[in-house]
Amino acid sequence: MTTAEHATPIYRDAGRPVAERVEDLLGRMTVEEKVAQLGSAWAFQLLSDSKFSREQTRELAEHGLGQVTRLSGATSFSAEAAAALANEIQGYLVEETRLGIPAIVHEEICSGLMARAATVFPQAIGVASTWAPELARALADAVRAQMRSIGAHQGLSPVLDVSRDPRWGRTEETFGEDPHLVARMGVEFVRGLQGDDLREGVVATAKHFVGYGASEGGLNWAPARIGSRELHDVYLHPFEAAVRTGGLRSVMNAYNELDGLPAAADRSLLTDLLRGAWGFGGTVVSDYFAVRQLETYHRLAEDAPHAAAAALEAGIDVELPGTDCYGAPLLEALRAGLAGDETLNNAVRRVLATKFELGLFERPFVDVAKVAEVSGLEAQHALAKTIARKSLVLLKNDGTLPLSPDTQKIAVIGPNADELRHLFGDYSYPAHVESLREMLDAGQNVFSIARPDRLEFGETIPDAPTILDALRARLGDRVGFARGCDVNTDSRAGFDVAVALAAESDVAIMVLGDKAGLTDDCTSGESRDRASLDLPGVQEDLVRAVAATGTPVVLVLVTGRPTGSVWAHEHAAAVLLAWLPGQEGAGAVVDALTGDVNPGGKLPISYPRSAGQLPVFYAHKVSGGRSHWKGDYVDLPASPLYAFGHGLSYTRFELTDVAVTEPVVGLGDSIEVNARITNAGERAGDEVVQLYVRDREASLTRPVLELKSFARVELAPGESKTLTFDVPVGQLGFHDRMLAYTVEPGVFELFVGTSSDQLLDAGAVTVEPGEPGLPVEQAFDGAVLIA
Repeated sequence: MTTAEHATPIYRDAGRPVAERVEDLLGRMTVEEKVAQLGSAWAFQLLSDSKFSREQTRELAEHGLGQVTRLSGATSFSAEAAAALANEIQGYLVEETRLGIPAIVHEEICSGLMARAATVFPQAIGVASTWAPELARALADAVRAQMRSIGAHQGLSPVLDVSRDPRWGRTEETFGEDPHLVARMGVEFVRGLQGDDLREGVVATAKHFVGYGASEGGLNWAPARIGSRELHDVYLHPFEAAVRTGGLRSVMNAYNELDGLPAAADRSLLTDLLRGAWGFGGTVVSDYFAVRQLETYHRLAEDAPHAAAAALEAGIDVELPGTDCYGAPLLEALRAGLAGDETLNNAVRRVLATKFELGLFERPFVDVAKVAEVSGLEAQHALAKTIARKSLVLLKNDGTLPLSPDTQKIAVIGPNADELRHLFGDYSYPAHVESLREMLDAGQNVFSIARPDRLEFGETIPDAPTILDALRARLGDRVGFARGCDVNTDSRAGFDVAVALAAESDVAIMVLGDKAGLTDDCTSGESRDRASLDLPGVQEDLVRAVAATGTPVVLVLVTGRPTGSVWAHEHAAAVLLAWLPGQEGAGAVVDALTGDVNPGGKLPISYPRSAGQLPVFYAHKVSGGRSHWKGDYVDLPASPLYAFGHGLSYTRFELTDVAVTEPVVGLGDSIEVNARITNAGERAGDEVVQLYVRDREASLTRPVLELKSFARVELAPGESKTLTFDVPVGQLGFHDRMLAYTVEPGVFELFVGTSSDQLLDAGAVTVEPGEPGLPVEQAFDGAVLIA
């Protein structure tokens, strides 16, 4: 045997470039081994009696395995047990398959790691309400450490869907309606999750590509009717930012179709645009069951081999959550010539490159003894509390809040006051376990070839206070409680007790809203779309009954989307929007009610008056936003109830000295705008200063306003700070008639304010003609100097 034959294979040599290692390994693989790298398996498929099964793993991974689905999110394992299982799975793959290729383990991370006992952070819509992208990054960084410790390598977040229709149940998972805000939040999340070195990071997966949140009627999986320029300027913008400036390593397709073509089969999106125009070099993973849906749901493919071929040729590299069409059907498609060998090779190259970049060949195992060092740390709880506090939006206040220390009797009423579970988003561990249980109880097998009978779950709710608990801990026996009603039933059996309590109290704090999740009793979350934006069940009637007592009503809305009738908002003395604040949310809400925290969050989405207005958003075209020529609807104002960017405070801020510094700029320059913000009140507080632009005249119609920069500023009473916004001219562009990104010379008006409807004129800037071809990355740049 020669020395060369004894040499370490190139793909095993960590000192070699990734591209060389990929080509060496690819050249050694059979077609079955290549296809295996594009498949996946649920964690519980690899178990028997809650223990790792070598026999079942051999059955599913004889030729290797691309991904493992949810070691934590689809089992009842502790963090230590999940890490131990990861080691057993990787041990089998490394030691007992021919080429020893480790698997990528992915998890859901929409509100933190979806795992037993993991910290439940505020839902994404709440994170967006902080208007503090650094908090999105900090959250993702905490999740990164947790995931790596248990042997997980890919997180199915961030959600970069632009959501302008809150009927859609997944609105809660998004960063709201504005492409700039979504991009800023999303890019920082990607950076926090992937880290500075992917060998210590976790692959971020931007989803859902693209237009998922703009579905017909706000219905899940429904077609999206989006014009080509709107698609590029609005819905694709956050994804492009994540790719070009965030270094994004994975994208997940959307379930919906655009103009007759499901995203899972759209080569123009997944290959030509994403890889060709943007230079994306990572993997595209299917949303769960999306490949098979090309046959069974969209009826685009006649059978599984054709579905597999359509998805692979479009650009989907990995089928999740289990190997279905990308198993035997894909092999059949390859033999029949439905999919090309080089298409297969390219997909495998991308999967292998990611595994090399993650360092899985060098470090396939984790140290189970060290899991506790990063799981459930106090620092994570502290971060969750910080985000929850900063996510609170004070929508309305007549002075009732903060509660006076002299308030003697407080009635706490409502179904979300004493339910910790209702503080969680739809992809938290407790919520998702409910959906798995419901499907099992109904005998549904949505797991494809999985074995759902192996799922066993115990108690899943973490140890944390409810809002009622936190109020009682703070205010003692001054607090009385009556539930009044459920979130989503017709029972009024508790009304009389609630009304009587309110009548004898100084103030009624009504904690109302949604239950987020995927089960039939949920009112927000995936496939829990609503035709009405009124409070679910009989909660609206409860508000009317309590308000009739004459006791001041404080609405605390624990919700996944804008909710509550105009009547309910108008008849409330104060409205505090808590979104779905997670396990530290109760303390944050009580801090705000009592004045220990001054709410400073801002709306990331316009708050409609009625579902009949939808979609309603601030960045409408000049011809939109009103009925011409009268303006309003016959029965309702055309304006939202609360504008995008709105949020009150317990103190008062004054914005002065707002001005553009240079009235004429070139295409390669930046626009500089100064503003001075002063806390003119008696409490410390935060204000979000927002910069908007208006293109006065263009070759295509443009929005009346576009957010281009913002900064959250903390100020002591009497304190002032000067903000200098630096906006590259490249941010002023749009996609022209040929869908090329362009910045047209001309006059642009700039405005600075504290919401999209509270703005001061900063002046105008003239952009002079110059050489075309600005770097498209300028569309995502920008900075704010605070002094």
